[in-house]
Amino acid sequence: MSRRRLDPDARRRGQMLASRLTQARRNSGRSAEAVARGAGISVETVRSIEKGRTSTPEFFTVAALATELGISLDTLYASVRLPPQSDLHAADDPSVDTLD
Repeated sequence: MSRRRLDPDARRRGQMLASRLTQARRNSGRSAEAVARGAGISVETVRSIEKGRTSTPEFFTVAALATELGISLDTLYASVRLPPQSDLHAADDPSVDTLD
């Protein structure tokens, strides 16, 4: 069974997730091996996520990493969330007044 191709937004969210998790791990001063061990996942999974090879990791993998790194899932989601499409198009259209 082949995986469906990711759209550009999904790839970008995956890159942002990878960056955020890598930054949190480095800020903690811990190695990928130590975080993987604490989260109960393989170090290859951590490396794959951090390098962006796994753009859409499983929910429980992300939850385990977030818990191990002391990041709430709400905070993690907020750091990788893209604005809704309507907001993106409004920003490109000078005729749309976004100041309320």
